Amino acid sequence: MSRWVEGRVARLQPWTDKLYSIQVEAEIARFVAGQFTRLALEIDGEVVGRPYSFLNSPRDPLHEFYFVTVPGGPLTCRLITLAPGDPILIARQAAGFFTLNELPDAEVLWMLSTGTAIGPFLSIMANGEVWRRYSRVILVHAVRTADELSYRERIQACLQQHPGQLQYIPFVSREETGFAIKGRVPAAIESGLLEQRTGLTIAAENSQVMICGNPGMVHDTVEVLQARGLKKNRRREPGHITTEQYWKT
Repeated sequence: MSRWVEGRVARLQPWTDKLYSIQVEAEIARFVAGQFTRLALEIDGEVVGRPYSFLNSPRDPLHEFYFVTVPGGPLTCRLITLAPGDPILIARQAAGFFTLNELPDAEVLWMLSTGTAIGPFLSIMANGEVWRRYSRVILVHAVRTADELSYRERIQACLQQHPGQLQYIPFVSREETGFAIKGRVPAAIESGLLEQRTGLTIAAENSQVMICGNPGMVHDTVEVLQARGLKKNRRREPGHITTEQYWKT
């Protein structure tokens, strides 16, 4: 059986000149919220594929992915030219362990993301499990400029559905906004600013922390949390920190 399924583009949405989301209709194996798959196109006789996290709930008929264009990248440069009805390849089977079933229970779940790495968290929030297992859920989305804070309408709808349970904390590093924290996530944890904004404490006694994004943020945030006594979560040795990098260094 081929690893690929041919799907059809349902929608391509530009958020900025570099950020896009794509919805794909395809019959694939059921995935778990937080997992990723691969999208691909045949380019010059070769199948070119890259990993992308699901944004949608596993129950949704359309699969949605959020991506940034890579200058000269053979796949993203073609993805942004697709129109509804165009064919696209998607892996038959999802992969990844950045999922709630890999996490111990806790009172507070911190979901820390940069850029397009907010994707798996949106998928997790679209599913019911997170709201049953955690009393408080904190979604952090860190970007460079305010126009990169995509999916705010979806997040706002979720805030209205789960008042008092969900908090959304945007970070914008390169401009003043009046509403977002300016700077980097690890620095805001180290200084206490993030906890001050939420009114909650990141501690081993009550927290699970999921970190997804660029390697620098992931590495530095893990170091700050480990200095507080939190440890990485492993199957054989449950801890408090679960990570996924959106590219390798």
